[in-house]
Amino acid sequence: PTTVPPTTTTTTSVAPITTLPTITTEPPSTTTTSTSTTLVVQAPARQQQVPPPADEHAREPVIEVGSIAIPKLDVDMTMYEGIRLSTLEHGPGHWPGTAMPGELGNLVVGGHRTSGHQVFRNVDQLVAGDEIVFRDDAGEHTYLVDRVEVVDPSAVWIVDPTETATATLFACHPPGSTAQRIVVFADLVGG
Repeated sequence: PTTVPPTTTTTTSVAPITTLPTITTEPPSTTTTSTSTTLVVQAPARQQQVPPPADEHAREPVIEVGSIAIPKLDVDMTMYEGIRLSTLEHGPGHWPGTAMPGELGNLVVGGHRTSGHQVFRNVDQLVAGDEIVFRDDAGEHTYLVDRVEVVDPSAVWIVDPTETATATLFACHPPGSTAQRIVVFADLVGG
């Protein structure tokens, strides 16, 4: 007689996150089913506490992480890791802990409108459907603008994680003032 092993289920999961603001990037779950085994595997989330910098004037290392292009605005610049003013003087800055280009989650990038390089000077001209292209070691990633909003500087919800691949660009608003922030929301093409 042949003995058939019993059906087994193995589940790996990640505990919910309860501290805000926290950036979490979770790859989708994968389920494999056969006649005798069901396996649910979820890769561990990448989590980091990423509140705004306590001292926006502090120096941080200058690290290139790729580039950003906004064809409608004739923008094509190197992008750096960090959002402190010392980094933004070099070019647009990737908010540490947020998604990288092409990844699931919210890719957050800050830049100047009137000082330094002025990479986001004309982001108020972007409309739904305009392209934002990120290039990094993994390739080229195109996002399409969904909407542009003006928010208060306290609106840190703009860096909240998303379940889909999104990009959020932000800068001071109006040009020459820090009274508000202009925010561009975009979605990864095919994401």
